[in-house]
Amino acid sequence: MIPADLIEAARQRRWLVTGAAGFIGSHLVESLLNAGCTVTGFDNLSTGHQHNLDVVSQRCGSEAWSRFSWMQGDVRDMAACREACRSADVVLHQAALGSVPRSIEHPEATNEVNVGGFVNMLTAAREAGIKRVVYASSSSVYGDSPVLPKKEEHTGRPLSPYALSKWVNEEYASIFARCYGMELVGLRYFNVFGPRQDPHGAYAAVIPLWFAALLRGEALQVNGDGETSRDFCFVANVVQANIRAALVENTEALNRAYNVACGERTTLKELAGGIAKALHELRPDLSEEATLHHRDFRAGDIAHSLADISAAKNLLGYRPTHQIVDGLRIAAEYYLERSDLSK
Repeated sequence: MIPADLIEAARQRRWLVTGAAGFIGSHLVESLLNAGCTVTGFDNLSTGHQHNLDVVSQRCGSEAWSRFSWMQGDVRDMAACREACRSADVVLHQAALGSVPRSIEHPEATNEVNVGGFVNMLTAAREAGIKRVVYASSSSVYGDSPVLPKKEEHTGRPLSPYALSKWVNEEYASIFARCYGMELVGLRYFNVFGPRQDPHGAYAAVIPLWFAALLRGEALQVNGDGETSRDFCFVANVVQANIRAALVENTEALNRAYNVACGERTTLKELAGGIAKALHELRPDLSEEATLHHRDFRAGDIAHSLADISAAKNLLGYRPTHQIVDGLRIAAEYYLERSDLSK
């Protein structure tokens, strides 16, 4: 949901959400429409899904949905980017090829979409007179830095083409701010999860994968010894951070990147137990414990991740509304409704 103090300001803007049919993008679209905003969604449906937008349409209702305009297009297509920016005042750029393993297998595609597509969107926004662009960066930019918690000013060497692409995005944002006077805010997402995150496919994230596995009565596949830790962040927190970044008036808050997380670390073993417990509380016939099957640590991954979110708190007013337990409970309700996952 959009913070109550920002709803009126949000209604005064016309919003463009790239990657609108994706997991995070569809939540942004839903929240903006529910707040009374006018929204354009832009997506090529390569990793996003039409059914995500169908769900948003049903949840928002006909009046809100009438304020949504859909454009199917690719960020690699400059003409499509220009068309998408014509009727917007602010851009929330979520379109990307995610996944570290995917980027290792297909570095050329990762670069074309994440770097080339990002530059296209910045250029199109500049040409359309759009000053404010909020874009999805990633905690992967911290690379091989062992320092915890992660502070925005201390990054390491990128460990994958995906991480490199997000680092390059931040550098391009800095250049566009300096050369063209644009207002750009990067959000370094830390392991986002929640409803509509796809459990299918070779590059699915760990939380939807594990929900699906437990619903099928399968063991959970763990990369490493299970002591790997992450700062898992529920999608509602990400929506809040995007809106605050898009509407912040403090000039000191602009043209930099922020950690978006909860500031709490959870090991994979703890995560497995939390998912099993969340499902068991809603379906007592499901086991309260998860069976783990360990395999080799995955190339390009890091051992531990924990965010310092003080900058986002101090400059954007960001405050996580959902900790991991809250988010897993909501996610469990969603995945239990997915009858296809138990087959």
